[in-house]
Amino acid sequence: MPSETLAHAPINPPIVVAVDGSAISQHAAAWAAVDAAVHQCRLEIVMSFAVPFGFGPSVTVTQGDIDQLRGNAGRVLEEATGVARAAAPDATLAISTGVVDEPIIPALLTRSRQARMLVVGGRGFGAARRVLLGSVSAAITRHAQCPVTVVHMNSATDAITACKPVLVGVDGSRNSMAAIELAYDQASRREVGLIALHAWSDAIGYVAAAGWAGIRESEDALFAESLAGWTERHPEVSVRRVLVCDNPVRSLLEESENAQLVVVGSHGRGGFAGMLLGSTSTALLHSVECPITVVRGE
Repeated sequence: MPSETLAHAPINPPIVVAVDGSAISQHAAAWAAVDAAVHQCRLEIVMSFAVPFGFGPSVTVTQGDIDQLRGNAGRVLEEATGVARAAAPDATLAISTGVVDEPIIPALLTRSRQARMLVVGGRGFGAARRVLLGSVSAAITRHAQCPVTVVHMNSATDAITACKPVLVGVDGSRNSMAAIELAYDQASRREVGLIALHAWSDAIGYVAAAGWAGIRESEDALFAESLAGWTERHPEVSVRRVLVCDNPVRSLLEESENAQLVVVGSHGRGGFAGMLLGSTSTALLHSVECPITVVRGE
């Protein structure tokens, strides 16, 4: 695939989804297609046929092996394109595909410089098939330069789930503000409501000493400040605010059962009063059933 010039980001950047032929990567392709349709942008589907590191030094990889890997990648991309078309049948969706001969993680990180979003499955075929999309999702959520959405077995593209609200974690940090902006945009474009959740975790028993009433007042003020202005910008989005003194992961996980998408920042506030979205986002990546988007604030 020809190399791309990365000096300037495109005016309407694409959504890039990685596939590997697994059922979960097909769900990722379906979600990415719907998201590309609502954002009216191009969808790029990529697959790597790079010889994996799991091959030992005693294994000889022939040109025939490489040709077979390349051919299989082409078939997987053709299948994923069909899945994407079926997921957004009413959209005039521009789709491009790419077979890359480098490992998928650096390929995706390079594309993250110009992409609107990267989309991957929560896990792939596993070590037996030498395709580790699970490890891919962990790596790119930490290092990508654009938001990353991880899709599990629920692509949230069916008619019932598509009517559910978007859920966003709020803690007042820069990453949280970026997550709020993206969550409002998703709710607006998908014409659904928004659940904004602020969970204050009592890590050292401070609430027991000072009382929840006083702490709740300050946390509620931070919550309101974080959401200030967004209602005016998106009056079409109905918002349900949830303020709890509880573990952020548990709170978001419970609310995610009634959401089509969870949006969190990559890291949150530090210290005992923080909603630590570094650990929260990592934990949620492995536990939510619906798609989850991790947003960096930089």
